[in-house]
Amino acid sequence: MKKIILLLLAFILIASVGCGQKEPVATDEGAKEIWIMGLDDTFAPMGFRDDAGEIVGFDVDLAKAVGEILNVEIKFQPIDWKMKENELNGKNIDLIWNGYSVTEERKEKTTLSEPYLTNRQIILVLKDSEIQKISDLSEKVVAVQEDSGALTAVNDTPELIGIIKDKKCIEFPTNTEAVMDLKAGRTDAVVVDEVFIRYYLRQNGTEDEYRILDEALQEEDYAIAMRKGETDRKEKIDNAIKELKEKGVYDEIYSKWFAK
Repeated sequence: MKKIILLLLAFILIASVGCGQKEPVATDEGAKEIWIMGLDDTFAPMGFRDDAGEIVGFDVDLAKAVGEILNVEIKFQPIDWKMKENELNGKNIDLIWNGYSVTEERKEKTTLSEPYLTNRQIILVLKDSEIQKISDLSEKVVAVQEDSGALTAVNDTPELIGIIKDKKCIEFPTNTEAVMDLKAGRTDAVVVDEVFIRYYLRQNGTEDEYRILDEALQEEDYAIAMRKGETDRKEKIDNAIKELKEKGVYDEIYSKWFAK
């Protein structure tokens, strides 16, 4: 009898435990793949923090649009820009996407997407200026930001540095100050990074006050970096950006951040 009672108690205990167990949680087979995008969150307008602390910018919007096409979730990870390739190869991030300039050295170290944006050192003048081309800058006052790519570009362009007033540029601590001096009429032209100035004019609503010369100085392409050999990811990104351009979405994102 004792054995029967013990067996009954054991059966009741097992049954009660079994009834209390929850059904296994089904795995979400449709969950999105996650790609971590490394960026410098101070590089306006490509990727930076707005007044609310949110990461925004041209590259951010473009990455989100690519993610929608590929059904991939893009997460934005601020990184030490000096360590970007180490972060990529260490698999802390999957993409370097933040105004990443194409160079021969970077081609050797990473797999790069097709270029999606060209940045140039351009010449900015007032809209009604008589200056139409580089040769018109003879004996004119040209401004740049000090210790900048624009200054290097001017010094590396003999047909420009050789004809401007005093054969040297007027240097300002910031591009903004250089543009303000142009607006005041104290200088005749500003050599400046195109990505910056088109963003600056767009955000300030002053694009109709200035004109960019057709002739430009140095130029560079921006691309997206992946780990060496990730050709499948590259192909997906290249095709997605191509689709965004064909559908006009790329132009919509561009016009949000940059002047024409």
